[in-house]
Amino acid sequence: MAPAQPGFHADAAARASTAEPAPFTRDMVAELARALAAKPYQPPPTELREPFANLSYEQFVGIKNRPGAAIWRRENRGFSIEPLHRGHIFAAAVDIYLVENGAATRVLYDQSNFDYGGLKITEPLPDLRFSGFRVLYAQSGVPDAELAIFQGASFYRALAQGQNLGVTARGLSIRTADPRGEEFPAFRSFWIEKPAPGDHALVIYALLDSPSVAGVYRFTLRPGEATLIDTELTLYPRANVDHYGLAGFAAASLFTPLDQRRVDDWRPMAAEINGIQMLTGKGEWLWRPVSNRENLQFSSFVDANPKGFGALQRQRDIEAYEDSDQHWERRPSLWIEPLGDWDEGAMQLVEIPSESEINSNIVAYWRPKAPLVAGKEAAFAYRQFWCWEPPTRPPLATAAEARSGRAPGGRLRRFLVVFAGDILANPQRTAQLNAALTTSPGSATNIRTFLDPLAKTCRVTFDVDPGNETFCELRLVLQSDEQPISETWLYRWTL
Repeated sequence: MAPAQPGFHADAAARASTAEPAPFTRDMVAELARALAAKPYQPPPTELREPFANLSYEQFVGIKNRPGAAIWRRENRGFSIEPLHRGHIFAAAVDIYLVENGAATRVLYDQSNFDYGGLKITEPLPDLRFSGFRVLYAQSGVPDAELAIFQGASFYRALAQGQNLGVTARGLSIRTADPRGEEFPAFRSFWIEKPAPGDHALVIYALLDSPSVAGVYRFTLRPGEATLIDTELTLYPRANVDHYGLAGFAAASLFTPLDQRRVDDWRPMAAEINGIQMLTGKGEWLWRPVSNRENLQFSSFVDANPKGFGALQRQRDIEAYEDSDQHWERRPSLWIEPLGDWDEGAMQLVEIPSESEINSNIVAYWRPKAPLVAGKEAAFAYRQFWCWEPPTRPPLATAAEARSGRAPGGRLRRFLVVFAGDILANPQRTAQLNAALTTSPGSATNIRTFLDPLAKTCRVTFDVDPGNETFCELRLVLQSDEQPISETWLYRWTL
């Protein structure tokens, strides 16, 4: 029997045949995606035999790779790969191929590579395939430091040295929080190029599928002070798609000093990110703190050819969180730079009410204005920086802290925004300092600024009267001689 093409709709015998090397090229993955888009959608297999069919979370996380079992672990290649077991919410099967010398070999399931924890395995297991994989990298004397993880739908995460996993990226978003219902594209197969000894980059190809779209992705991972992931993708729509998102991400925010009303908690803050940073196509720096809302909230920031955006963790002191278990201050910031023009569109932000700090209730993505058209390919590229600090920063004062609370008098809300930066120590740049604040709807009163050149900070306090409204859009920027000397602070107050 001829070897099957690397894919995921083959039967068990055909999949087993791909354990033998088969020719591989980048164009082959694109051809698979085109062929996939030309056929009716078929969901991935999710059936699992006992005892894996109905695992609890505790049982699932108890299944671990045995020490030293990672692929390439003993070959001194820097990178190694841990295939991840299926189960719990990660029941969908994916295929993993290793590429070497122009040939791809499928990774077969080997139960000797797993410690099943409290599960009793009494007989040999068939090829169960995998739910995804973890990328390990040797750094700072640690041979198996976690670098990235690809698991579940089109989700993946990465981190810089010394960090904990946090914000999650998405390969593609379709109709996120749309009344028509969200569609979750999923990676079905991965091809991982075997790095040469001393290589500092790992190349991964992925085949994506969903009822509306098929696609091919090429990820190039580069560890360093920040972990860089270059993403090149081509989409092959089965149907017209008017609501889709590129370079999307999700993170958890349970409460912050801006929204303490929801939680009676001993910690001052519990959040994987503090806000969304945007550098618009016109060069304006925007900062939007995120919040755990009482009601579902949507925000849209219209732009053209954005220069960068991302989810940032600005508070890097443990005293901001006082949580020695979660260590929120060690979570990655994720900064994204589009490669090439992305034309018109909008940055979409969705803030979802949450009662748990494990829920990724803050979702954002770039939504192109132009729809995907059935039968017409669409290509995009961008670079991600999983980092402590973004590579590009505003040459202005930035919003270092923000708080809100009830003010005396009716429904007034008092806000404090603290800006920080070297520019605030320059008397020539702050000679005509002004806090330019707009509110819509509602009105702002009692606006005061407190400049401290020695501390290089400016504290701005103001009261907001929403009137009879249940929300108010706030926009604040420090100006001198009518020129901005700070990024623009944006926030939506809601009742």
